[in-house]
Amino acid sequence: MFRLVTVVLFGSFLISLPIAAQDNSKDKNLDVRSPIGDLHVGKDADAQKTGLPLYPGARPQHEQNGDPLNLALATESFGMQLIVAKYETTDPAEKVLSFYRDKMKKYGKVLECRGTGEASNTHDTDDHDGSKVLKCDGDNTGPVRELKVGTEDNARIVALENPEKGKATAFSLVYLRKHEKGDI
Repeated sequence: MFRLVTVVLFGSFLISLPIAAQDNSKDKNLDVRSPIGDLHVGKDADAQKTGLPLYPGARPQHEQNGDPLNLALATESFGMQLIVAKYETTDPAEKVLSFYRDKMKKYGKVLECRGTGEASNTHDTDDHDGSKVLKCDGDNTGPVRELKVGTEDNARIVALENPEKGKATAFSLVYLRKHEKGDI
């Protein structure tokens, strides 16, 4: 609740306080700086910013409303960063999953889940810093295959749907990081 109130207040203050905003149409990024916090919204997301390597030979996948997203919000009391980058490859889905299973191990136990592709906040027990450990959603069935690692406050996810025969394998790399004051 406190976070929601802070976000609403942050948005209200942005309207009323003097700010330095940069809207670079070429890069399609928006950076807003104010005395109470900073905001970055851009289409500059890529695999490197998620902390995961790019699958060899993968190319960016751009959709009209599904372009890469890099969103960051930082205030004195909390911050959040969300990065979503979409790619495609001609390799089979199993090969992509195998590559990322291995690369994600350095962040902890890798879960493999099946779902609908809808975002959720399911978790299991607390880890050492009080954040909830990720777990699979619902009955673990569905067309979307996900690899997850981390906690609800610091998560990396690779999601892909099994492609139709003859189609490229499309996959998304997601990084979510939330932090409290002083936890950067």
